[in-house]
Amino acid sequence: MDVNAALADASTIPYWLDTDLRPEPLPPLQENREADLLVVGGGFTGLWTALQAKERNPNRRVVLVEANTIGWAASGRNGGFCAASLTHGYDNGATHLPEENDRLAQLGRENLDAIEAAVAKYGMDVEFERTGELDVATEDYQVAELREAHDPDSGFIFFDQEQLATMVKSPTYKAALWDSREVAMVHPAKLCWELLRVIRELGVEVFEGTKVTSVTDRKTTVEVTTESTGEAGTASGGSVAGRGSGAAASSRSSSTITAKRVALATNVFPSLLKRVSLHTVPVYDYALMTEPLSDEQMAAIGWEGRQGIGDCANRFHYYRLTADNRILFGGWDAVYHFGRQVSWKYDQRPETFETLAEHFFATFPQLVGLKFTHKWGGPIDTCSRFFSFFTSAYGRKVAMAAGFTGLGVGASRFAGTVMLDLLSGEDTELTELEMVRRLPLPFPPEPAAWLGIKMTTNALVKADENEGRRGPLLKVLDAVGMGFDS
Repeated sequence: MDVNAALADASTIPYWLDTDLRPEPLPPLQENREADLLVVGGGFTGLWTALQAKERNPNRRVVLVEANTIGWAASGRNGGFCAASLTHGYDNGATHLPEENDRLAQLGRENLDAIEAAVAKYGMDVEFERTGELDVATEDYQVAELREAHDPDSGFIFFDQEQLATMVKSPTYKAALWDSREVAMVHPAKLCWELLRVIRELGVEVFEGTKVTSVTDRKTTVEVTTESTGEAGTASGGSVAGRGSGAAASSRSSSTITAKRVALATNVFPSLLKRVSLHTVPVYDYALMTEPLSDEQMAAIGWEGRQGIGDCANRFHYYRLTADNRILFGGWDAVYHFGRQVSWKYDQRPETFETLAEHFFATFPQLVGLKFTHKWGGPIDTCSRFFSFFTSAYGRKVAMAAGFTGLGVGASRFAGTVMLDLLSGEDTELTELEMVRRLPLPFPPEPAAWLGIKMTTNALVKADENEGRRGPLLKVLDAVGMGFDS
């Protein structure tokens, strides 16, 4: 199979964002404002925070600012796996927060239920499908662990190779565990845009092309300085220059927002709180999208349950069906660039796209001849425990969440709940969680960060080649709580 031919006509714009459904850009902030709550960042975390703030107090004056356009970054170009897990999987939660892991699992399920309820309540057209996810074994050594997790009462159902072949047909599959309740599929960009619609209907003021440049404590309030341009950025995805700068060069102006409370939801971009600047690193994730499958092609692979699918290796793939039966196929490489660089120039990586295409056709050889219509990549934020962390500043007038490591589609709503609790000034069950009170270990400064991540990546690859057995470096990282288990 000539994968270059399959990739030849693929657009570099993320599939979800390559649509005329995108809302018209909103104007930037051009004058000073006052707010009860300012939300910084127009991805999932910021949007869910704004929505819940208005649900808690409809009279609260809420302002949301976004440096580019709503949903243009990781929130609009991810795989659309909306998982209940708040800890990047139950086992990872048990490693880091064993005493509260069961409660976090329950809170995660409640959070996913609340997302589904919000979709229904506000009539959001986001292609929400609560199909669950299949964790598939592609190596013999992976089968036993999946079999041991079989627990139908909890919604975890094991399928052996023969049973699985009646569900999804791939010569690479050895077995699977179906998490039947705790994962939904969504159209991520539509979810961003529908959340935008809802919060504006509830009275939230939203400004695009408005970058926050400083956050300053003013005793009873917080002063936030913004830089705006004459127009919001295009943010079409793919290779778009100036992604972090807000908008195309135009008539720049500065404004000040005086807010009683501020929620920071900038995730992969440099934190406005320097104290946590070393707690995240950006890694680049990549994905492909196929053309729609014909009825004959769908029959050849089965997949009538439309579950999301992920394999069990450290270097894993994730894939799912869209509403029109395209297949999104992503993962494998997670690329870190020296100096914590975030730049549009890394969004395209031909060698990763070619590898993903080869793996796709190895997974579904019956689809040889299918074309890819889109190929894209971009940064996500990761932290050393692989799930979100929280901090507050200025007497809990400012709250921040970051570090989702690819599972933020669902966990972002929970993060908004936590930030609002922190900003309330009251102690709640959520603010007392160790998950919320304890920061993960920071990454070291350069060049140690680059060297450590490179060595860890190599160790994870070697573990995959050695039937999952973790070598000395991974065992040391496990012991100190660095969380590199996925």
